[in-house]
Amino acid sequence: QVQLVESGGGLVQAGGSLRLSCAASERTFSSGVMGWFRQAPGKERAFVAAVSWSDGRTLYADSVKGRFTISRDNAKNTVYLEMNSLKPEDTAVYYCAVDPRVRPAQIVGVQSLYKYWGQGTQVTVSS
Repeated sequence: QVQLVESGGGLVQAGGSLRLSCAASERTFSSGVMGWFRQAPGKERAFVAAVSWSDGRTLYADSVKGRFTISRDNAKNTVYLEMNSLKPEDTAVYYCAVDPRVRPAQIVGVQSLYKYWGQGTQVTVSS
C-alpha cells in the first residue's frame, strides 16, 4: 500500500513563501506522475501542479504559473512544491497524489487518474 505524507504547510503572510514536501513510501510507480491539488473552504478540490517521475515534465494550473514550482527527488521518493508570492486565495488544504500510469504521453490534472492520495497539509495565507 503506497503511503504519501505531506509536510511543510503553515501560516504565512501574503507575499511570503512556503515549500511543501510529499514523501512516498515506495516507488512502485516509478514511471508515473506526482501531482499537487488543493481544496479551499467551500470549494471543490482543484489541480495545482504535476511532475513526471521519469523525465521531469511539469504542468501547472494557470493560477499558480510563475509563482509555484514543482520538483522531484527520485532518490528520496519525494516531491516538492515551492510556493512564492503567496496570496490569500492560495489558502487551502494541499494534497499530493499519484497518477500511476506508466510514462503517460501527456500529464494531466484529472483527479480521477490519481489513485493514491496523501492526508493533506493546511496552507493559510494572511492578508
